[in-house]
Amino acid sequence: MKVTKKILTASIAAVLLLGTVNMPAFVNQAYAATTTLEVIYGVNFRKGPSTSSDVIRMLQKGEKVTLVSKYSSSYWKVKDSNGVTGYISSSSKYTKTVSGSSQSGSSDSSSSSSSSATVEKVISAGMKYLGTPYKYGADRNSTKYFDCSSFVRRAFIDGAGVTLPTDSRKQATYVKNKGNTKSKISSLKRGDLMFFMSYKGSSSSSYSGVDKSKETVTHVAIYLGDNKMLHTYSTDSGGVRVDTITGKHWQYRFLFGGSAL
Repeated sequence: MKVTKKILTASIAAVLLLGTVNMPAFVNQAYAATTTLEVIYGVNFRKGPSTSSDVIRMLQKGEKVTLVSKYSSSYWKVKDSNGVTGYISSSSKYTKTVSGSSQSGSSDSSSSSSSSATVEKVISAGMKYLGTPYKYGADRNSTKYFDCSSFVRRAFIDGAGVTLPTDSRKQATYVKNKGNTKSKISSLKRGDLMFFMSYKGSSSSSYSGVDKSKETVTHVAIYLGDNKMLHTYSTDSGGVRVDTITGKHWQYRFLFGGSAL
């Protein structure tokens, strides 16, 4: 009886905190909210997740939609550019994932598709750790807690089998040595690493006159596209999380970014 009460208490607490006790669904929604799909072959946009459901319209090739949730193995819930929500087949012959609004998604090469698939695996691996507590100087081999660089390192190990250097400065050097780094956030692609300088204030004026070429990297995050990033940075922040970049100190602290793959 005591065990049952503990389980019920924990379930109620989870509902109050997350609105559900289904953590996988919570993680799935956080991942979906950052994902844009491009239609590569006309697909029916339905009111429900079934071939018997009414068709709202056909989504045309080149049209982009936002993934709301992966409803099932056969259907995804999406939202079109007009804000209408419906369901489409999850088959890869109808849509492909694109890297935020800045990517044209025009490449059809097998190497590009392979790279995109690896990026998604890395991001998916990282999303599984949402809410994992922050700990400065975290053990590189632990998944019980992370600091910024150990989290990014773990996402790449789990998702791509790639072992990055142990800290953010070395990871920045690793990306620089691969070439093709970008100094503008708008030029980044989904899955790129982002590197930041130390916090100096919450407003842009706090960073005026700063020579960023001389600043030291103190933080790393994974760019998700659509002005969002996946990272962890403090105990009070709640651990691994997704944050918006523009208009916050992250925008002003950004130094450069690029692919680690």
